[in-house]
Amino acid sequence: MKINDVSKKTGLPISTLRFYERKNLIPDTLLARDVNNYRIYNEKVIDYLEDVKTLLSTGFTLNDLSTLINQDRSLTYEEKMKFVENKLKEIEDSQKKLEKSKKFLSEILVGKAIFKTKC
Repeated sequence: MKINDVSKKTGLPISTLRFYERKNLIPDTLLARDVNNYRIYNEKVIDYLEDVKTLLSTGFTLNDLSTLINQDRSLTYEEKMKFVENKLKEIEDSQKKLEKSKKFLSEILVGKAIFKTKC
């Protein structure tokens, strides 16, 4: 599959796909070059890129992703799992804060909110 097809199927601009490639965020198993040096993507790259988009939307940075997926093996498997556990904890903490905010805003709408500070 060519880069234009991947862009259309994932909604990612071609420039982003090239950037991910330069940053080694797309595994070698999902990308090759043909005889004319054009990028040829494996069909599995679509699911992979959807996972990347999901991780980015949950607070992972490109550096975080690079740490987890790059082949340089700078972290052990156990260290990577701890890293993911910490990210999961951050997301859970954010969810708790959002739920508290949602409850407070709902109370404002029904006139039950008690402000702890003067407005």
